[in-house]
Amino acid sequence: MGPQRAPAQDADAPEGFGVAVVREEGKWRCYPMRPAALTSLTAAETELRELRSAGAVFGLLDVDDEFFVIVRPAPAGTRLLLSDATAALDYDIAAEVLEKLDADIEPDDLEDAEPFEEGDLGLLSDVGLPEAVLGVIISEYDLYADEQIGRIAREMGFADELSKVLDRLNR
Repeated sequence: MGPQRAPAQDADAPEGFGVAVVREEGKWRCYPMRPAALTSLTAAETELRELRSAGAVFGLLDVDDEFFVIVRPAPAGTRLLLSDATAALDYDIAAEVLEKLDADIEPDDLEDAEPFEEGDLGLLSDVGLPEAVLGVIISEYDLYADEQIGRIAREMGFADELSKVLDRLNR
C-alpha cells in the first residue's frame, strides 16, 4: 500500500449544513456556516460568537440529515439542544454536545435506545419558538433533520431567508 494522499475533501466530513441565524432590528438574517461547524462544537460556537450581533444569534446544524444541533452562545455559557442523543455513538459533534451539557449518559445506554433529545428545549422560546412546539418538531422522527430545521424556520418566520442560504449551498 502506497503513501496515503490527503483527500481534497475530508472523507469523514458529514453531509449537511450549518446556518447562523441572526435576529436584528426585527428582521431575520441567515448566513451559511463553515463546514467545520458540523464536526466541531467549538468551531460552531466560535463562528457564531464572531457574528457579534446585538440581537439573538444561534446556529442550526444539520448533520448528515440524521440529527440537528441548535447552538446558542450566551454570556452565561452556550445553550444547546441535540435532537437525537443516540447520534453520539457515531458522531463526534453529538458526543461533544452531550459532554458540554454534562449529560450523564453512558454509551451503553445509547446502544439500543430510541432517539431522544438532550439539552435545552427552551433555548429559542424568547425569540418565537415555544418549548412545547420545539418538542413536537423533534418528536416527529419520520422527518429528516433538514425537514425539522425547515419546520423551525417556518414557525419562527425565517423560512425564506433559510431557503436562500440553502439554495446557495445547493441543498
